[in-house]
Amino acid sequence: MTTSTAKQPKPNPYYPIGQLQCETDTGLLTVPLTQEVAFRSWQQAIPEEYWGLDADELTRRIRTARATLAENVVVLGHHYQREDIIQFADERGDSFALAQYAASHPESRYIVFCGVHFMAEAADILCAPHQQVVLPNMEAGCSMADMAAPPDVYSAWRELEDSFGSTDDIIPVTYMNSAASLKAFCGKYGGVVCTSSNATKVLEWAFERGKRVFFFPDQHLGRNTGAKMGIPLDEMVLWNWRLPAGNLGGRDGDELARARIILWQGHCSVHQRFSLTQIEQARERYPDVKIVVHPECRHEVVQEADANGSTAYIAKYVAEAPAGSVIGVGTEINLVSRLAKENPDKTVFCLDPVVCPCSTMYRVHPAYLAWVMESLVAGTVVNRIQVPAEEKAHARLALERMLALK
Repeated sequence: MTTSTAKQPKPNPYYPIGQLQCETDTGLLTVPLTQEVAFRSWQQAIPEEYWGLDADELTRRIRTARATLAENVVVLGHHYQREDIIQFADERGDSFALAQYAASHPESRYIVFCGVHFMAEAADILCAPHQQVVLPNMEAGCSMADMAAPPDVYSAWRELEDSFGSTDDIIPVTYMNSAASLKAFCGKYGGVVCTSSNATKVLEWAFERGKRVFFFPDQHLGRNTGAKMGIPLDEMVLWNWRLPAGNLGGRDGDELARARIILWQGHCSVHQRFSLTQIEQARERYPDVKIVVHPECRHEVVQEADANGSTAYIAKYVAEAPAGSVIGVGTEINLVSRLAKENPDKTVFCLDPVVCPCSTMYRVHPAYLAWVMESLVAGTVVNRIQVPAEEKAHARLALERMLALK
C-alpha cells in the first residue's frame, strides 16, 4: 500500500476513497495485489496474471464479467467490505440477511459472497441445491469464529456433561459468527443460532427449554444480552477454552452450579478495541455526541453508550438521526466511513482513533473478485464453499429454530 507522499498514478474515479478507509488517512489508492503489504500471507492460489492489475483494469474486468454472467450470479457484500468491493454488490448487509437474500434468488446459479468463511457457509446452508457459493479469498476468515474450534467445543460439552451428570438442561447457543459444524452441533443437541439482532429472543427461547445456556463464541454478545435480560454478571461465567481439557474452563463446580449462562472466551478483535476512554474523549470533544456501538463490544462500553445494536441497527440509527447530529460509532471502520459519506448532513466518526479494519474481511481484494468472476464466465467454479450434507441438515435445523421465533 502506498500513500499520497509518494508519486501516485492518476486517481481512479471508481474508488474515490481508499481501500483502507482510515478516518485520518484519506487519499489512499487501490493498489495492485502485489503491493498489499500482507499479500504474502493471503491465498496464493490466485493466478499470477491478477497480481499486478491496477484499479482501472480490475474495475473493467469485473464489470465485464458481471455483465456476461447477468442473472446467473448474485454478488453479496458485507457491511465491513471495502468500497472497492461494495461497489459491485447486488446487495449489502449483515451476514445472515445476505444469506437469506441469496436464498431468495434461486434464478442465480452462483452466489459470490464478499465476506468471510462462516458467512459463505451460511449461504450454502440456506440456498437451493443447484446454487453454488463462492468465497473470493479462502483466507478471508473470522478471528472470533476461529476461537471456537469444534474439537474444543465438543470437549467442553463432555466436561459439562461429566460435571452436571447430564446436559439435558443446558441449551447450546451459537452466534452466527461460527463454523457450520458448530451450528450443526447446536441443531443436534437441541440448541439454536442467534444474530446480534435477535440474541435476546433466542436466549428467552433457550431458557424456556433449559436451566442454563452454553453460549459461544462471543463472550461479549452473550454477556451484554444476558445483562439486558436482567441476569446478574456473577451468574454468567467465562469458560477458558485455552486451558487443558479437564479443567472445566477454569471454573469450579460451585461457579458452574450458580451459572445461568456459560460464556465461551471468544471475542471480535475489532470490537474489543473500543473503550471507555474513547467514549470519554468523544464526549469531551463533542458535548452533544451520541454514542452507538455494536454489542460485540465490552460490557462497560455497551453500558456507557447511548445505543447498541447490529450493523444494520447502527446504519439505521445514523440514517434516522436528525440533521446536524454528531455520532460516535463503535464498529468496523469501513462501515463507519461509508455511513459518514452517505450522511453528509451529520458528523459521523469512529471512536477508535486507530480505525482498525477487520483484517480478514480486508483480504477480499478486487483481484480475487475478478479471478472468481472470470472463472465463472469460463465455466469453472473456484473457491466453492460446500457444507457436508449431514452437517448442513443439523445446521439448517438450528437456523430454522431461530427463524421460527417471532
